[in-house]
Amino acid sequence: QVQLVESGGGLVQAGGSLRLSCVASGRTFSTSVMAWFRHAPGKAHEFVACMSWIGDSTYYADSMKGRFTISRDNAKNTVYLQMNSLKPEDTAIYYCAAEDRAFWRIAAMRSRADFGSWGRGTQVTVSS
Repeated sequence: QVQLVESGGGLVQAGGSLRLSCVASGRTFSTSVMAWFRHAPGKAHEFVACMSWIGDSTYYADSMKGRFTISRDNAKNTVYLQMNSLKPEDTAIYYCAAEDRAFWRIAAMRSRADFGSWGRGTQVTVSS
């Protein structure tokens, strides 16, 4: 089982930026898929972005393309989410998720049910 710990959330003004981090520990595989989801009050959990520890492919929700960037540091077992041009509607708890040995199906992974390991989340609040 992999353990995931998010950090980097906070309060930021609209138009600002934040970088979230997710450190993975425990049983990790190079072919695992890592993802970011978010959950705003009164809304369903929403896929944000995903990538694997290998390869260069990244995938984003349409509403995040161009503003959010997912990246990784394999040496640190850390996945990042750089968020720019933040809007009040980006306010949510952001969760890191992982699924072991799922690289071959990464292009189709957009649902919470696709991921078996989750962090506790980090709060992002964007003020207007």
